Amino acid sequence: MFFEVLSAINNPNQQANIGQLTQVTNSMQKLANSQGVNPNQMQSMMTVLGGALQPVLQQKQSQLGAGKLASMLGRSNDASVLTSIISPQIQQQLAQTVAQKTGMQASIAQAILPQLLQVVMSLFNMGAPTPGSVGGTNSLLNAFVNTSRSSNSDLGNVMKFAGRFLNAPN
Repeated sequence: MFFEVLSAINNPNQQANIGQLTQVTNSMQKLANSQGVNPNQMQSMMTVLGGALQPVLQQKQSQLGAGKLASMLGRSNDASVLTSIISPQIQQQLAQTVAQKTGMQASIAQAILPQLLQVVMSLFNMGAPTPGSVGGTNSLLNAFVNTSRSSNSDLGNVMKFAGRFLNAPN
């Protein structure tokens, strides 16, 4: 999926740019630091979250349609929109799954999850078409939702490669 991120950055018909990728990675780092979560734990958390989030978004897309889901994700900074996409009950289940599979305390997983979901939605929004482009779809969201390959739902790897890309040695 990281290659989809790079493709979106290189595509003038999509909203992605290096600044957005930097903002997404910085937001994730700040969130981790605020909760005392080390980078390896955060990467594991993102991997587990991606695997658990994919079927949730697949179900939402089948209910709403790809365009409506992408449009809603575009407003993910609004907590009520995020809650309408991923209900508090589903968020609780996601937090429990993350805690079980990473060994993280459930209270930390629950505290961090709503903000982490907003970071993930910001990542997906990088694949949205630029305003005025004709017939564009959100390639990142589509790559995440419409795949059977677990490597495309591994958000931990996406963030790891994003960090390497942004901090590459000269």
